[in-house]
Amino acid sequence: MKPKIFSIIAGIGFAFSGLQSAYAQSAPIKFAGCYDLTKSYGFVTPQIAQAAKDYAKILNQKGGIEGHPVEFLVQDHGNEPQRGIECYEKMKREGAITFDFLSTPVSRAVLPRAMADGQVMLQSLVGRGDAINGDVFKWVFPIGPTYWGQVANDIQFAKNQANGNLKGKKIAFIYPDYPFGQEPIGMLKTLAEKEGFELLLAPHPMPGNDQAAAWTQIRRFNPDWVISWNLSNMHVVASREMKRNGIPMDKYIAVNWFNEVDINNIGPENAKGLKRGTNVVGGQDHPLIQQIIKDLYDKGQGSGDRKHLNDVYYNTGLAIYASVFEGARLAIKQYGWPLTPEKMKKGLESLKNFDAGGLIAPVTVTAKDHGGGGKTRVDMWDGKKWVSQTDWISSYPDVIKQIVDKESAEFAKGSK
Repeated sequence: MKPKIFSIIAGIGFAFSGLQSAYAQSAPIKFAGCYDLTKSYGFVTPQIAQAAKDYAKILNQKGGIEGHPVEFLVQDHGNEPQRGIECYEKMKREGAITFDFLSTPVSRAVLPRAMADGQVMLQSLVGRGDAINGDVFKWVFPIGPTYWGQVANDIQFAKNQANGNLKGKKIAFIYPDYPFGQEPIGMLKTLAEKEGFELLLAPHPMPGNDQAAAWTQIRRFNPDWVISWNLSNMHVVASREMKRNGIPMDKYIAVNWFNEVDINNIGPENAKGLKRGTNVVGGQDHPLIQQIIKDLYDKGQGSGDRKHLNDVYYNTGLAIYASVFEGARLAIKQYGWPLTPEKMKKGLESLKNFDAGGLIAPVTVTAKDHGGGGKTRVDMWDGKKWVSQTDWISSYPDVIKQIVDKESAEFAKGSK
């Protein structure tokens, strides 16, 4: 039987030893969100934090995690690595058990420090693709698809559409020319050589308002598909440039950072045919979201603007912390209180076929694999709603493993 999202709530009745004090029974579990709330990622981090806080409130209404209240601590790092390090140190002093940064440059800056300290660092949907190697990155958990895995799944989708043969096909990759956008390039080059398709790299400068040169280059290339690692308003700019250059919208496959706000800004009808890779189910139909609406927002107790509940980024926050909170529950249940970083690490490594009640693709995390499987699917906007184009898939595992082993070995060698 698949673990359900409510297993966290259902497991709250665990009996503690009589030797534990009343204080220990009620000591909180703190999770740290050091986020960019003001600069590059302000379009997504408020929804992620709001979801985590709402979920913590729901759990606390039911008695917390194994009898312990949940606290979600948030501080802005402005997408600046040094401020991210300062936030990490502050949250560590405050007793946080996990640390989440939601920024590739900040995650990369903090990672060596967290590794040296033996602190659990979350890295879902950002950061180093090779961090799924639990043998090397013992304290880092990129649970869910890395950018390497996600772009590999996009290529698999294109291959399926070409009846299993990409030879002679053309794929353009448009991206902001900074670490987040550059992350999938090595995987794309490897797959281009393996599958025989022609790859065009089309970078554009930050903050992404000027994409004219990149799209002119893409028009001349005349691709079969355009894989986009754009963010937020960059997608809107891209849609205008596609129209100007006569490039059909149905060739566009966006990274997971594409939401309902972007659809509205492009125009629901104009966006028809556009596709995105995703790791989480959208909409408000999931039972946990319905419970949050009923128990929090209908009573004026939500952690943010109600409109965000219809945003896939909110669902992404729930998905991330469903896995993290379940890992904490497993850690306490299996290894007892107090919850230490080592126990939290083992708890996350105990996740097995966890799908958050159908909110995400099933993830299984082990001591060797901290990614959980890397499954995504491709959805298409039909003018009114998102329609799934694939099942949850995890493609090219052999290629990903080769790159992960190579990159992580270089990291291990350099860190000695």
